[in-house]
Amino acid sequence: MYIFSEKELRQVVHVNKTALELVEEGFQKLEQGEVTMPPVLRVDIPENNGEVDVKTAYVKGKDLFALKMSSGFFNNADKGLPSLSGMMLLLSTQTGFTEALLQDNGYLTDVRTAAAGGVAADHLAPASVITAGVIGTGTQARYQIRALQLVRKLDQVLVYGRKPERVQQYISEMEHELGVPVKAAGSPEEVVRNSDVVITTTPAKQPIIQKEWLHPGLHITAMGSDAEEKNEVAPGVLQAVDVLACDSKAQVFKLGEHHHALEAGTIKESSDIRELGALSLGRASGRTSDAEVTFCDLTGTGVQDTAIAVHAYQSLLDAGKGTTFEG
Repeated sequence: MYIFSEKELRQVVHVNKTALELVEEGFQKLEQGEVTMPPVLRVDIPENNGEVDVKTAYVKGKDLFALKMSSGFFNNADKGLPSLSGMMLLLSTQTGFTEALLQDNGYLTDVRTAAAGGVAADHLAPASVITAGVIGTGTQARYQIRALQLVRKLDQVLVYGRKPERVQQYISEMEHELGVPVKAAGSPEEVVRNSDVVITTTPAKQPIIQKEWLHPGLHITAMGSDAEEKNEVAPGVLQAVDVLACDSKAQVFKLGEHHHALEAGTIKESSDIRELGALSLGRASGRTSDAEVTFCDLTGTGVQDTAIAVHAYQSLLDAGKGTTFEG
């Protein structure tokens, strides 16, 4: 069995076009019925504002599949620690034996989550994005904008966060990296009303985005709601938009923003909701006009984990990385 460190993984896997293509192919396989993907298993640790998710998926024809454990402890920022961590195991689809342990500390999850946001924006964002808005200042607030910049040219970024010091840190880091102005917004409403694309990246349990803030041409990607109690977008928003999209209908009606809208009665399970795999294969249409308001709900799928983990494993072997472990 191979063991790979986060440092080694960061050397071979990046938020780039390759990652977007791999994740998009995973969504296509899911749409085509070539993926076995069980429901998410989650353990909550409420006294520490924490959770651990277990996700997996087998893709037909692959020699390996991933079993991913991912933790989110959202008080960690106050301790100077990342909110997310985790690891992935790669198992043989021939024998069931463990072939590799990817000790990524959540890095691969960050990359594949960002890639899904890039795929969503590619199909749903307006062709011209002057201002991209992000709500949140953590890891995904950075990674999602990096992925967006792979599919759309940005002129500026607006960011809102609750803690001014973290907003300023975000601005100083991302302005240099992106090569465009990054400005602080005074409220989430200011972000939404003044952006062409908005990405929510928080563990909020009360809706942030309200339908009164929507405007023609807006695209929203909500990626923070991956548990039943999380909710970044008011249910009325989903009723008001022109195009509803998601990574997996089976998941968003249990974990995502669609779950809250269904409970509120603003949408139905029979509503026209388009999965990213169907958009990618042309089986469903994404944005069809500059004036449409579009929305994508990302809860994170096991097929993304298998896609990025198999790629990482092959890239690591090609680069001569890793330590072998004799059990």
